[in-house]
Amino acid sequence: MSQHPEVGVSEPLSGAEKLPYWHVNVPETKREQKCPEFLRDISDRHKDMISVPSDEYQYQTWEEIKDLIDTDGIDQFRRAPADHRRYLAWRYYLEHAYGSLETFMQNRRLKWTDLTAKGPPFTDPADIKIIYNDWPYGFDSRIVHLCIWTKFVLKDDVNTKRLTPEAREEIDDYVEKVFRSRIPTDRVRWFKNWDTLKSIHGMEHFHVLLFDPDTEFINEITNNDAPLSLVTI
Repeated sequence: MSQHPEVGVSEPLSGAEKLPYWHVNVPETKREQKCPEFLRDISDRHKDMISVPSDEYQYQTWEEIKDLIDTDGIDQFRRAPADHRRYLAWRYYLEHAYGSLETFMQNRRLKWTDLTAKGPPFTDPADIKIIYNDWPYGFDSRIVHLCIWTKFVLKDDVNTKRLTPEAREEIDDYVEKVFRSRIPTDRVRWFKNWDTLKSIHGMEHFHVLLFDPDTEFINEITNNDAPLSLVTI
């Protein structure tokens, strides 16, 4: 387990402690007596994330984010409570409408008809797609959070459950070519979620964070993509 203190999470206010987790951050007139279906049977981690009063939540700074990535503390990344509640509602809807979040991502978001790689890792552009993270973490608003989806495997070490040195080098070379060649190194970070942190397991992706990048550059590499969280559920 990470030795980092919790970042972006505060102890609930005494009033919030008395509320069921599905009532926190919900106006009193809109609280449901029974837990909404999309919030039933969620993990303790999810409950903790939506149980923090919004006015107590602290967005993470670029310096904090760099430190957590550089020291393998990515389990401390959390969405803002209201955003995470919306994410859970969105996920619940898609799982019922499409059968799984993975099916939606492949067919509708990435528009990939298959997941068969055309070549070795990072050799064929058709095997890679850069889009926004639809539900980014609670970061400084100047940070752009992208996901790089791949049809090829990003290999993990069976013992450490982290990327192999070879896979890490391949990703870093790609980040150097695509991002650090256009943005100062200290304003670029990347990470790959551990299996226990992933929401989608059957499709490979890693995350790239950019501090205050040029909008035209982002539009160029994402083909004018926009995060789905901008759509109200």
